[in-house]
Amino acid sequence: MLNSFNQCNLPPWVIASRHFNENPQPLEIQGVRLANRFLFDRLATLETPHQRAEIFNDYMSVKFQLHQWQDQKTDGARKALKNSYLRFLRGWMMDSNSIEGAVLKGWVESRMGLAPTFHKAPIVSQHSDQYLAYAFDRTKGSMRTSAINSQLDLLYEYCQYELALRYPGETCMTLYRGTFDQDEYELLEKVSKREELVRLNNLSSFTTMEERAWEFGFIVWEVRVPLCKIFFYSDLLPNSILKGEDECMVVGGDYLVKRIMCSV
Repeated sequence: MLNSFNQCNLPPWVIASRHFNENPQPLEIQGVRLANRFLFDRLATLETPHQRAEIFNDYMSVKFQLHQWQDQKTDGARKALKNSYLRFLRGWMMDSNSIEGAVLKGWVESRMGLAPTFHKAPIVSQHSDQYLAYAFDRTKGSMRTSAINSQLDLLYEYCQYELALRYPGETCMTLYRGTFDQDEYELLEKVSKREELVRLNNLSSFTTMEERAWEFGFIVWEVRVPLCKIFFYSDLLPNSILKGEDECMVVGGDYLVKRIMCSV
């Protein structure tokens, strides 16, 4: 499902398409880098990912007053600052169908124009009860913190900045996804015996390690994913508890997937 508007430099139907995934172009959330040019100018002077991650965390803390949560007068105000973008990343990694997961899917929907196809249950229409349940979770989660979508905007742009440094000249990388039931995905085309074109949820978890993918299902897909559609990867913030999970959070759309045969 696509919305008629987004906040990207390309329209939703382009971002979601197989052609884009096989011929990616840079994506940019409108105005984010320009409004935060001081941060990216500062990052350009630093040599290591660790140094850049520290500056990013400090910048987020100051810009969104995340470090001042204990100084607030009400419990709601304290929670609104304490529940930063890190809280939502942790919630996603525990359960992508959580309230935090709904907020992250909502960010993709509002910024990229791609509505979710699954949240606790398949979502076949934006007029369905399942979409309303997702929207309720998204709204409830967004009320828990201050300017969460703006925080996620900066997180995405920072992720893109780091990926460009880590993979200079590259546009895609190979990732893996394990699943127990491929019927939960919309099959668009049977390309070959082991290749299919499927529609993935607007935000999905992948791993960089094929071996790790088998922990999440007896069906494992190999997918070429555009770097510009990686919203977050677990090594982006070296000192966070999210490090070391080999996980990438990927913006969805129509992907060509190749089923990996188990070698055991």
